[in-house]
Amino acid sequence: MTASHTPRRAMITGISGQDGSYLAELLLENGYEVFGVVRRTSTETLGRVSAIRDRLELVQADLTDQTSVINAVSDIRPHEIYNLAAQSFVPTSWKQPILTGDVTALGVTRMLEAIRVVDRSIRFYQASSSEMFGQAQETPQNENTAFYPRSPYGVAKVYGHWITINYRESYDLFAVSGILFNHESPRRGLEFVTRKISDGVARIKLGLAKELRLGNLDSKRDWGYAEDYVRAMWLMLQQDNPRDFVISSGTNHSVREFCESAFSHVGLDWNDYVVTDPKFYRPAEVNVLLGDCQQAREALGWQPKVSFEEMVHIMVDADLTRLESEIRNR
Repeated sequence: MTASHTPRRAMITGISGQDGSYLAELLLENGYEVFGVVRRTSTETLGRVSAIRDRLELVQADLTDQTSVINAVSDIRPHEIYNLAAQSFVPTSWKQPILTGDVTALGVTRMLEAIRVVDRSIRFYQASSSEMFGQAQETPQNENTAFYPRSPYGVAKVYGHWITINYRESYDLFAVSGILFNHESPRRGLEFVTRKISDGVARIKLGLAKELRLGNLDSKRDWGYAEDYVRAMWLMLQQDNPRDFVISSGTNHSVREFCESAFSHVGLDWNDYVVTDPKFYRPAEVNVLLGDCQQAREALGWQPKVSFEEMVHIMVDADLTRLESEIRNR
C-alpha cells in the first residue's frame, strides 16, 4: 500500500458525547480510521456510538493527566485531532468550577502540548463556544466580537480559545477553534434545556408526566442541528490555512418558542403544562446569543441544512419513539 492510500487517522476526545458521535460517523463515511479517547470510568457511557462501536478504536486517556495525553497522541499518530471533551454543562460549572477549569481550559493546553512534543504537523480542532460571548458586547456576534463570559464554563472556554491561538502563532501549528453556537439533536444530554423539553413533551403526550418545569423562558439562543455543525468542524481542518470561525444558524429563538414548537408538534398547548421554576435560573444569566456565520459560509462553503422547526420536531419524535419502546418492553 502506498503512502498516498493510507487512510487518514483522526483522534476525537469526547467521542461518547453528542458531537463526538456525529463527528465519528462523518469521518468513517469519509474513509478515516477513527480513534476515540475515553476516560476510565466505572460506568460505560458509549450508548451514542453503539451503532459504530465495532469500527472505532478506543484509547484511554484523561485531559487532566498530561502523560496519558502525550502517550495517546504518540501511540495513535493521528493526522487530525478534534478536542470535543469538556465539562460542558454550564450549571455544573458553578458547582465544580475547579474541575471545569482543569478539563475545559487546561485540558486544551495539555492536548496542544502533546502535539508540540510528538508531531507538529497534526491538525488540531478546538471546540470553542458561544458561551464565551456571554453578556454579548454586540449583536450578532462574529469572529471579532469581544468575549464577556458569564460562567466558569464560559471563562474556561475563553482560555482554551486563546491558548489555541497562542500555540498556533508560537509553534506554527495548524490549530483552529470553531466558535459553535448551541446545537442540539436527539443525542443531546437530558440535562440540557432543549432535550429536557423534547423529553418532557413526549412524556406528557404519552401520559407519563403532567408538567414540565423550566427556568428562564425569555432566554434566547441561536440553535442549530448538531449533525450540521460537526460538518463545519471537519471542513475547518481541510483548509489551506488555519482560521477560527463562528458556526451558527444566524437566527435565534427563546426557550418559550422552543416550547411552543415542541408542544404544538404533538397537538398540545404549552401554556397548559410548562411551569416556571426559579431553581433553574442561572446565577448570572446569558440572555441573548445570535451568531453571524458569514465567514464560514463564504470560506468553508458551509451552511446548515436543518431548520429550527425541523430540529425541534426531530427531537420530539425521537423521544416519543424511545419512550414508546420503553413502555412496550416493560
